[in-house]
Amino acid sequence: MAPAAPFSPPAADLPGKPAVAAWVPPPATKETHNFAELQSIDLAQMDSEDPAVVDRLVQQVKHAIREDGFLFLENYGISLEQLHRQFALAQYLYKNITAEDKERLLFHPEDGVWSGYKHPFGFKRQKGVPDGFEQFNWYKPDWEDQANRVPTCLHPFMDEIEAFCRYLSESVNRRLLTLFSRVLELPDDYLWDNVQSHGSPTGEGYFRHALFRPVGQETRDASKGLRMHGHTDFGLTTLLFSVPISCLQIWGQDKEWHYVPYKPGALVINIGDTLEIVSGGHFRATRHRVYRPPSDQLHEERLSLVMFNSSQGDLPMEPALVSPLIQRDGCVEDQGIYKEYRKRTTVGAPPTNRQWREIQIATCTDPTDQEHNRIGVHQTIVDGQIMHQREYMGMKVLLPV
Repeated sequence: MAPAAPFSPPAADLPGKPAVAAWVPPPATKETHNFAELQSIDLAQMDSEDPAVVDRLVQQVKHAIREDGFLFLENYGISLEQLHRQFALAQYLYKNITAEDKERLLFHPEDGVWSGYKHPFGFKRQKGVPDGFEQFNWYKPDWEDQANRVPTCLHPFMDEIEAFCRYLSESVNRRLLTLFSRVLELPDDYLWDNVQSHGSPTGEGYFRHALFRPVGQETRDASKGLRMHGHTDFGLTTLLFSVPISCLQIWGQDKEWHYVPYKPGALVINIGDTLEIVSGGHFRATRHRVYRPPSDQLHEERLSLVMFNSSQGDLPMEPALVSPLIQRDGCVEDQGIYKEYRKRTTVGAPPTNRQWREIQIATCTDPTDQEHNRIGVHQTIVDGQIMHQREYMGMKVLLPV
């Protein structure tokens, strides 16, 4: 395929743009225990003229997503300077968003949509226990009506933010889906053309500016250190930029939680439920959570940029049976959500991708919710391990706490 063009964003010093303070990455933890070892994928190798190099890359990706569902992505076309500019804009948002905009743009998660501003008081519109976690999410309507649906302080910078999201979607994620299509032995653009959503800079997915502020002991006790429950993402792929504050953890094959190490400039890629089902269970949806950082980072803020890539909403959740890999090896039916999907389809039609993501958003619970987060309600014990259990549209989801 043709070599990918590097990211070329709009200028930061155009007339009408206020000065934005640089984002200075906080210090990385000095602790070294309990960190995961993730494979790092050099996306630039896709441009190699040597077929052997490209084939090795495909095999490397195949191993990473079948074993872990998580990988690092490097050399994807965005420089460290360009990336830090985007972090600076996110930092600018949380220093300048007004109380009026917070109220005007307050999210309605009960409708099944992560759109607008999330207050630092839990995952419901009505404020609950403080969780110190703020976010602003761009969804399709927010791109279409930026004047009314985006914080006023960011209006001068929307050319940069939109260009950044389009590059992540149309260049980075498209190349990533090309690799995944090759693992499934399908044409390069199969997943991009037939599964990935389109129609906005993020399709039907989301772009997020997130800020985790330090929380007090009362909140840490109520949540048992969790900032977000152990979960899998509902979509295709998630592109999360590596940051120095170690809060993100993945569930390892040893059935333990491991921090994801900091790799400056790298993207952390995880696999969502949709891609696990599309792959017939050959790809493993990533079990991950956000947890308190190591002790030397407890009082630091964690700024985060995330792109959630979603499939077409009206598309039924089903495997790509045209895949030669699936035709030859069958489906992997003994893991994750694919096992539950197979049970569901024996008694009725599969849910659509929109139904699957919206029911999870609408029923999301808070780590501080002590009414539901206990044995016998949303938790159970399996082989001595406390598990979070939910059921969506007849499909049971069981994930480690």
